[in-house]
Amino acid sequence: MKEKYVLSLFFRPKPVKLLINLRNEPKYATILSKEVDLTYSHTVKLLDQFRNFGLVEFEKKGRIKVVKLTELGDDVAKAFEVAYGKLVKLKERPIEKK
Repeated sequence: MKEKYVLSLFFRPKPVKLLINLRNEPKYATILSKEVDLTYSHTVKLLDQFRNFGLVEFEKKGRIKVVKLTELGDDVAKAFEVAYGKLVKLKERPIEKK
């Protein structure tokens, strides 16, 4: 629960996870949607937005598109991965009364 709160405080967790999941290898949108627990249509909408920002590119393989990170996308995904790792380690401190 704490992890979700901290991450949602700084990020929209699903788009960040989507980008990070592409770091290992190019994937099909259907695979990504299952890994990140998004609907296929929401996954495709986010991937289109990522493409508009130059973070991903699509490669056609027959009738199916494979999604892969661009160099910029990989840099952004790495930065998110580092930040994500640090944020999940945060511990909430009690508020000190003065």
